[in-house]
Amino acid sequence: MVIAGLQKTTLLDYPGKVACTVFLAGCNFRCPFCQNWEIVNGKGEDVDPKELLSFLKKRKGVLDGVCVTGGEPLVHDDISALLSEIKELGYSVKLDTNGSYPDKLRNLVESRLVDTVAMDVKNCKERYALTAGTAIDVSKIDESVKYLISDAVDYEMRTTVADELHREEDMLKLSQWIAGAKRYYLQNFKDSDAVPYGNLSPCSDEKLRRFTEIMRPLVPSVKIRGEN
Repeated sequence: MVIAGLQKTTLLDYPGKVACTVFLAGCNFRCPFCQNWEIVNGKGEDVDPKELLSFLKKRKGVLDGVCVTGGEPLVHDDISALLSEIKELGYSVKLDTNGSYPDKLRNLVESRLVDTVAMDVKNCKERYALTAGTAIDVSKIDESVKYLISDAVDYEMRTTVADELHREEDMLKLSQWIAGAKRYYLQNFKDSDAVPYGNLSPCSDEKLRRFTEIMRPLVPSVKIRGEN
């Protein structure tokens, strides 16, 4: 496992907590809107796990949560060992995942190594591979969706939307898939130097609002990230 980076303080990545964010390198997706493309390919700072744990020991009482993100944290077979050490220090753990490892996700939750989950749901099933940038076993994504909606753990779902990838009919199908999700956010694509391709653009405010109108009958919790 390569710890590709450590953001020492965040008030955004773990809502309701003063937290730090741990970035793990590697991912099984190749999303064209990815903001962490460098670490997706296994690169990054390569923080020593002992240094991370030492930092967390020193910050006890100042920080109360750790967000573990990527890349995709669940590509690593030793993820449970890292989370166990973090939990032993008394921290609450938030896991960011693409949902493609439902068995690992379930095991971590049932082992009480994760307190809340944020799952990226990329698009409707029919356009999942296009949006994730690679061939996808959507049945695995579906398992994770169903598991979270069962309320086995605190969670949110979110979709990063780009004008070229998301259509009104896609959002209707997506709402049918995740109907009843407890917390769900639309995040508008933001271009940056970190994004691997230059062929995407954000949705207009009007299109974002239309997406929420389409989804709200089945996903009443839908909100645009950043709006009250």
